[in-house]
Amino acid sequence: MPQPYPLFTYTIMSLSLTELSSPLVNNEITIRPMRVEDLASVHQIDCLSFSLPWPANAFRYELIENPHSRLWVAEVEGCDGVGIVVGAIVVWLVVDEAHIATLAVHPNYRHRGIGTQLLHTALRECACEGMRSATLEVRAGNLEAQALYQRFGFEVVGRRRAYYQDNHEDAIIMTLSQLEAG
Repeated sequence: MPQPYPLFTYTIMSLSLTELSSPLVNNEITIRPMRVEDLASVHQIDCLSFSLPWPANAFRYELIENPHSRLWVAEVEGCDGVGIVVGAIVVWLVVDEAHIATLAVHPNYRHRGIGTQLLHTALRECACEGMRSATLEVRAGNLEAQALYQRFGFEVVGRRRAYYQDNHEDAIIMTLSQLEAG
């Protein structure tokens, strides 16, 4: 079972409550380790985000059975005071490298810094566990995601031709060569 991690709370500085289309009590995002009760929401977000979503049981496997996986969710408080999972990230620890396996934010909650906070938390925590670099694959056409990764210092290091099975789109391999805690 993965080590328990602390909760991290971030405030969305650039948005007012009137700009939010989904009901929120405040503009705080809590990043916390994924729990079993989050799996249905996480799978729904994955299906809404990707043309080739992970099978529902894949997240369960990563959470419960894979000791080399680290999983976090982003949660916002709904009008009823109950937390709503709005994003997730899965990272695999491979020797001294953090491999970003998937990162997704619910379409209704994008462009609010949630993906940034998920990635920041994951990279920081993986560095604290001794990971020295990070890598990922991203669709060649997903320029928005590539821009996010570049803001963190990821650089394009390669290309996997026809990597994605649904449309044979290339994957861009991006690496952050110096992962630092803090």
